[in-house]
Amino acid sequence: MQRVIPPGSAIGILGSGQLGRMFAMHARRMGYHCHTFSPENDTPMGQCADREWCASYDDLDAVRAFAKSVSVVSFEFENVPADTTHAAEEFCPVRPHGSVLHTTQNRLREKGFLREIGVPTTPFSPVRSLEDLEAALDALGTPAILKTAGWGYDGKGQQRINSREEAAAAFAGLGGEEGILEAMVNFTREVSVVGARALDGSFGHYGLMENIHRDHILDLTISPARLPQSVAREATQMAEAILEALDVVGVLCVEFFVKADGSILVNELAPRPHNSGHVTFDTCVTSQFEQQLRAICGLPLGDTTRLRPGVMANLLGDLWADGEPNWTAALQHPNLKLHLYGKAEARPGRKMGHMTAIADTVDEALAVVTAARDALRVAPADRSADALKA
Repeated sequence: MQRVIPPGSAIGILGSGQLGRMFAMHARRMGYHCHTFSPENDTPMGQCADREWCASYDDLDAVRAFAKSVSVVSFEFENVPADTTHAAEEFCPVRPHGSVLHTTQNRLREKGFLREIGVPTTPFSPVRSLEDLEAALDALGTPAILKTAGWGYDGKGQQRINSREEAAAAFAGLGGEEGILEAMVNFTREVSVVGARALDGSFGHYGLMENIHRDHILDLTISPARLPQSVAREATQMAEAILEALDVVGVLCVEFFVKADGSILVNELAPRPHNSGHVTFDTCVTSQFEQQLRAICGLPLGDTTRLRPGVMANLLGDLWADGEPNWTAALQHPNLKLHLYGKAEARPGRKMGHMTAIADTVDEALAVVTAARDALRVAPADRSADALKA
């Protein structure tokens, strides 16, 4: 029987961003201590953790010391070298296991795994040479998307190829890295399922969530998705099969494309809490972050019931371009929840926080959260008056 890691124990998280911050908030509420390990200090998670370890992921002596100080290690950032997880596993469990990271942090390994277990994905071909790319374009057609096989997120490491004549320039853009060519999919929706799997193999999920992206970055998540229950059932069944095949202990998000005929294809996997699951923080009995804690500590999974519909809107650094956003105007909406991540510098495209609106319907929540975010750009009355005096 697996040992339960009880409250009062220390939990280690590789990575130190906003996902770790929200995890630490839930963990501390339940009586756990949190240590975070990353190359930075004064991080979003570090501000909420009991201890912030600042070292390179390649500093394996530091990783071992970190692992000795905790009872279990998990992730909020999956682009961690395999040697890092192996070093941590010398002293405590790593959940999900390092093999899950190995599969999911490389698009070729990930899609190959999905193909092996019979899960439909976007058509793809490996690219290791210009000849590979040209042959893949002949097979998959154009337009197509060329991606680096590893270390990509939020649209990074991707380029669209519109014609075969663009192949040489696109291949050069890989910079010598292994690539993957994916066929363009004519989809109507992007959706996701955040699932959790416990040590005993039990599975929980938050239903189907609808995602709207802008410039390859998640902009809005609508929960529940505005799609038929038949699509939601198929997606959650696929997610459960994926978590079981990977032997996940923890949380994993499955991102899907929905085609015009209602069929679904898996796009990507993320073996950690996910941006689209932030809405669960305010709308569900048990959030994705508490669920991650429960799973990795060998506790029973929590109830994932959605209490009310909700819509999450990301807040990017662009909102700070003209000064501090107008929080007062946004928070005029009483059913709005604000989450800021404690990042010192606002930069365009950087995720600085999010807001979630809770309502009786997703349409009402969508109207509230978009109005509130728009209000952030409206200058407060005193700031406008000062500008007029100047």
